[in-house]
Parts: sequence; C-alpha cells; structure tokens
Amino acid sequence: MPGYPCGICRLCLSGEYIHCEQMVDVSAFTEGGEGQATMAQYLLKPDWLLPKISDSISFDHGSLACCGLGPSFGALHRMEVTALDTVLITGLGPVGLGGVINAVYRGARVIAVDGQPWRAQRALDLGAEVALVPDDTTPETIRDLTDGKGVHKALDCSGNVAAHRLCIDATRRRGQVAFVGECSDETSIRISPDMIRKGLTLVGSWHYNRRDAEAILRIIEERPTVMDQLISHTFPMTDVQQAFELQSTGDCAKVLLHPWETS
Repeated sequence: MPGYPCGICRLCLSGEYIHCEQMVDVSAFTEGGEGQATMAQYLLKPDWLLPKISDSISFDHGSLACCGLGPSFGALHRMEVTALDTVLITGLGPVGLGGVINAVYRGARVIAVDGQPWRAQRALDLGAEVALVPDDTTPETIRDLTDGKGVHKALDCSGNVAAHRLCIDATRRRGQVAFVGECSDETSIRISPDMIRKGLTLVGSWHYNRRDAEAILRIIEERPTVMDQLISHTFPMTDVQQAFELQSTGDCAKVLLHPWETS
C-alpha cells in the first residue's frame, strides 16, 4: 500500500491510512533512507501495509491493486456505483482504464472520454459502451446518450481542468463526481449553479480503505484475462528508458517494470 503512515492515528486505525497526517520519516527511521525507492528490487514497508496475495494471482496482476485498479476502486466504492448507474470516466490512462474495469465489474454503463485513439479503443475492449473524443460537442453528446439528463456519476482520472468541468457539467442533478487525477491547476467550481442548484456531491478520492484490500484482490483474481488487457507492456528494469518513451506516446495501458529481469 502507498506511503508510510503512522499506523496508530484515528485515520490509520479506520483504514483511511492514505490521509494520515503523521507520516513516518523513513530516512530518520532507517538512518539513511534506504528502501523508499519504488523503482528498485526491494522496498521497505511496515507489515500492515503488505496485503497478501493468493498463489493464484501473479505478481504482475497483484501490482494492479495499487495504482492500476486502486484509485478508481476507492472512488467508485465511495460513490456506491451500481448496475443502475451510468458512469462517465474522463482520462483513459492506466488509472482511467482501471476505472472502466471497476465500473463494468459493478455492472454500470460506462461512457469514456479521451482524445488518444489507442486508449479509447482499449476502453471499448474493456467494456465501455462508448468512447468519445473531447470537444465542444461532448457535453451535448453525453446528454443525448442519457435522455437529456446527464450521467448519474462521473470520475475524472486525467487531472485536466477541462475534464473536471466536463464531469461537473455532464452529471445530472443530485449526481456525484469523484476526482482521482492529480492537478496543480485551478478548476472553477460555481457554488450556485454547480452545487446548490444541481445538488452535486463532489468527492476527492486518493486510494481505497485498507479493509477493502481483499475485495480488490478478489476482482483481480476473478478477471485474469481483463488484467492482461490492462497490462499492455512489460519491460526489464534495464529498459526503463524505453518504457518511459512508450508511455509518453499514450499508445499503451499499464506499463510494468520487472526489477528481476535484464535485457
């Protein structure tokens, strides 16, 4: 699980460790900081942040419980997405594609939005009903697809201000919008038309509750072929530059590095 939370505060004990305000200083704890790197053969973690994976789940698939399926799992769970919902997902990188998987698993109808053709097609392959290219007509298209009302719930995985605005505008009255894509820019939220008149609920979601680790691992175990579609490429650690160059093109889903392999 991400981070180095304290493990003893109210948030950690409730499973919401990701929001811990008393993160451990690993450098001080280890007297040198070894073990923090994520692109390394070994990583030092407290044992309670290491959920066990069953023997039937590969390391590649198990890794998707973190920043593959993890962010959207927490957001969709918090919004209580069900098979009665139409869900808009903006941004179809690895996290957004993971969101498609999670929403489809819950039985929801998925409308996906991304301007990158490769990823739009992969969203369709994973069960999205439609994948739209974002432009000035996208809000109207979404309304046409939802009897003029808008989607029940929306999830932004892009961290893009225009996508934030689309999620807010395309969600129906009394709907919910969750944001998991990090963003340093400012998104304009209009309190009266967005919040008061529409009655929207806006949710910020970073990861998922620790107690739900077993549930997300069960999804991974039940859908191995779907997990194979989410992992589009694997590279040995020695080819990390090639992996980054591929990822920058957008013609990929989740790209994994194998620290135990060499080219």
